[in-house]
Amino acid sequence: MNTSTVEAARQAIGPVGAFLPVTFTEAPSVHAQRDAVERLESAGYPCTWTNEVFGKDALVQVALLLGATRRMVFGTGVANVWVREPQTLSAAAAQLAQAHPGRFVLGIGVGYPQQAEAAGRDFGRPLATMREYQRRMGEATWPPVPDADYPRIVAANGPKMLELAAETADGALPAGLPVGYTAQARQVLGPDKLLVVGLSVVVDSDPGRARETARATVAASLNSPAYAKTVTALGYSAAAVVDDRLVDAVVGHGRPDAVANLVRAHLEAGADHVIAMMPGGDFDGGVAGLEELAPTLMAVSG
Repeated sequence: MNTSTVEAARQAIGPVGAFLPVTFTEAPSVHAQRDAVERLESAGYPCTWTNEVFGKDALVQVALLLGATRRMVFGTGVANVWVREPQTLSAAAAQLAQAHPGRFVLGIGVGYPQQAEAAGRDFGRPLATMREYQRRMGEATWPPVPDADYPRIVAANGPKMLELAAETADGALPAGLPVGYTAQARQVLGPDKLLVVGLSVVVDSDPGRARETARATVAASLNSPAYAKTVTALGYSAAAVVDDRLVDAVVGHGRPDAVANLVRAHLEAGADHVIAMMPGGDFDGGVAGLEELAPTLMAVSG
């Protein structure tokens, strides 16, 4: 662990960032993505996070977006371990960090069984996979990877993966979980590691409609047995009919000030950085929603 790397990342990414909206029909063009991150940077977000779906390469995407902005930091949320060899990821991440010092955070994760299957791999034992993957990232290559500094964090939505992140990485990235998990994560990580929290958000002036949209988001997450197990262990129901208590705990929904209240709660519980994640499906609408949220969230940051 490099504490100076973590502290530099905290300063660079700030308390609140944005997740580039995800669509489930077709990937937005590079031109649309560049326009989106320029808008998010203008709105005040210091950091944008990207995912890895549709067979795209998360590192290539980040490289293109880094070149389209002047100051914005980019993080992978997350680069999937099944789609590239560890040494390849290590070299690519170091090249990005060398080209854009202080503007890149590498988030990695094992994802879901279907992602391993799509890559022709066996999901097997995710903890062992993540440990071995990180070990191999550190192996010598020829030619050697650039000597460039960047933080590496691990997607950790369960206690065992969180412990592994504390042991082997610069921090952790849990997502879609209540404030209580953030507090637990900070205890496990200690004060010197980076804690980035993904928070789904729904902006709607109609509180009832916002909650129903949020409920659908949570219901989709509960299709994952691992997620259901985690929220159950935290004292929430994982029933098919999602109760209001769980919805209100894991999705910031309603007017911007209501969303900001949940962001603030995660920061007070120990998060270094909270990622605002709009519902998937509407890229342009999601970017517009993040722009609408920006003034209120930047006030939380201040």
